[in-house]
Amino acid sequence: MELNLEAPYNSLPNLPVLQSKIETIPILRQVAKSGIALAELKGIIHTLPNQSILLNAVILKEARASSEIENIITTHDKLYQALSIKGSEIDSSTKEVLRYREAILEGHRTIEKRGFLNTNTIIAIQQVLEENNAGLRKLPGTSLKNAVTGEVIYTPPDDKEVILSLMKNLEDYINEENEVSPLIRLAIQHYQFESIHPFYDGNGRTGRILNVLYLILHGLLDSPVLYLSDYIIKNKSNYYRLLQEVRTKDGWEDWILFILKGVEETAKQTIQQIDSIKNMFTQTQEKVKAEAPKLYNKELLELIFEQPYSKIEFVVERMGVSRITAAKYLKGLEELGILFSKKVWKETLYINQSLFEILKK
Repeated sequence: MELNLEAPYNSLPNLPVLQSKIETIPILRQVAKSGIALAELKGIIHTLPNQSILLNAVILKEARASSEIENIITTHDKLYQALSIKGSEIDSSTKEVLRYREAILEGHRTIEKRGFLNTNTIIAIQQVLEENNAGLRKLPGTSLKNAVTGEVIYTPPDDKEVILSLMKNLEDYINEENEVSPLIRLAIQHYQFESIHPFYDGNGRTGRILNVLYLILHGLLDSPVLYLSDYIIKNKSNYYRLLQEVRTKDGWEDWILFILKGVEETAKQTIQQIDSIKNMFTQTQEKVKAEAPKLYNKELLELIFEQPYSKIEFVVERMGVSRITAAKYLKGLEELGILFSKKVWKETLYINQSLFEILKK
């Protein structure tokens, strides 16, 4: 059904959407495929020697990719260096990506503690991202434009009370349980949040954080290890086109299928990555046991996989050993070719390069 294009776009309907529009046969078939992939991912992550190995890597990748969509560009190398060396010079883009990482972790902590996701939490996430407390939009005049032509594509609601009402409706929708698959509702809540566009800045990144938090909230994941932003980057034009076609053509089926396929594709890629990490961890264990048995320590190996950019302080803190012993461990792993050292600013970092290559793919 075509929407009335003469009606103002800022009269956004409340949720839910009619089930007949969102439970078509193609959608339900894709729900099954996406659900299987996501369930496999949820299970296989528990087979890692330490779940933090993947969690740290995926959060950084998601933070970098989601920020790249907004033309905030940095590198994996800069991110890991910034996390490893306090007081070093960090460029503004890297700082913004690290704030995205902290915003994801803040949202995850809140869900684990409270068991729900409300408007205040969403505002708190955006505040971490943007380092301001402007809160929800209160002033009119916001519009989304074509970056090339400057044409106004969409005008979101701009009345303070309307935005508050829509956010309360979205909050209820996010937290409720009903017979509609939470994977379908994932796509719907993402559309609705982006269409409310409740903040002056940071809506895209906040919305992408909400996606993975939503999956955790509904038990489809245990931690934020789904890297959806890369899928959006690869299909950026379709993402924005389909988002707009829900507004202009009531194009729910294509939009929901797009998000569901992204979940399936991303889950499968992450599963492959987990298999690669597990194999590399096993190979590293065997190499150390065979070539330097006195150096073998499972906790040490977990550390250099959890922190691909390690340093003496990390080993001291984790293992409770002296700096001399910590340095001996890291230098020994370097001699085996497992790590290589790099001087950055005033510190020496020991980099697990093989793992780093897997994590940044």
